[in-house]
Amino acid sequence: MALNFFDQFMSPTYMGIPLMALALTLPWLLYPTPTTRWLNNRLLTLQSWFINRFTQQLLMPLNVGGHKWALMLTSLMMFLFTINLLGLLPYTFTPTTQLSLNMGLAVPLWLATVIIGMRNQPTAALGHLLPEGTPALLIPVLIIIETISLFIRPLALGVRLTANLTAGHLLIQLIATAVYVLLPMMTTVALLTATVLFLLTLLEVAVAMIQAYVFVLLLSLYLQENV
Repeated sequence: MALNFFDQFMSPTYMGIPLMALALTLPWLLYPTPTTRWLNNRLLTLQSWFINRFTQQLLMPLNVGGHKWALMLTSLMMFLFTINLLGLLPYTFTPTTQLSLNMGLAVPLWLATVIIGMRNQPTAALGHLLPEGTPALLIPVLIIIETISLFIRPLALGVRLTANLTAGHLLIQLIATAVYVLLPMMTTVALLTATVLFLLTLLEVAVAMIQAYVFVLLLSLYLQENV
C-alpha cells in the first residue's frame, strides 16, 4: 500500500514511450493565441491583464538591466502555474514533482544570473561573499560559508518546489483513501473527513500557485543581486 501512494509520481508511459514530453507541452496548448483584432474576447483580455500585472510586480524590484528577463520569467511563471494546477486534476501527472525537472530549470537559470554578475560587475558579485566590516579572523570562514550558500541556492529552488507539491499530493491521496475506507463503516466520520479533503484541495490550489510564484520570485531576486 505504501508503494502505491508513490506510484502517482512515476512518469507515465504508453507503449514504452514516456509521456513527460506531452505533459510539458500540454500547458502551452491551453492558452488562447492573441489575435490582431482591436478588441479581444474576455478570456484574452483576462489573460493579458494577468500577465501584465504579474510582469509589473516582478520587474518592480529589478534594475533596468534585468528587464530583459521579463519574457523568460513570465513564461516560466505561467508554465509552472499551469503544470501545478493541472496536476491536481484526477488521472493526471505533475511533472514538477520530479526533482530532475525542477533542478533542470533551477540550475541553468541560477547559473545564468551568476555568470551575468561575474561578467558585468565582478567586484560587486564577489563582494557578496564577504560582508563589509568582517573581522580578519572570520574572513576565511565567512567566504566558505557564503560560497556554500551560493551553490545551495539552485538546490533549494528545486527541492522546495518538489517537496511542497509531493507532500500535498501525498496528503490528498492519504485522506481520500481514508474517506473511501470509512464510508461504508462510519458515514459521519467519512463526511467530516471529506470536508477536510475539500479544504485541503483548496489549500493545494493555493500552494500550486504560490510555489510557482516563489520559484520565479527567488530567481528574480538572484538576478537583482547580479545586475
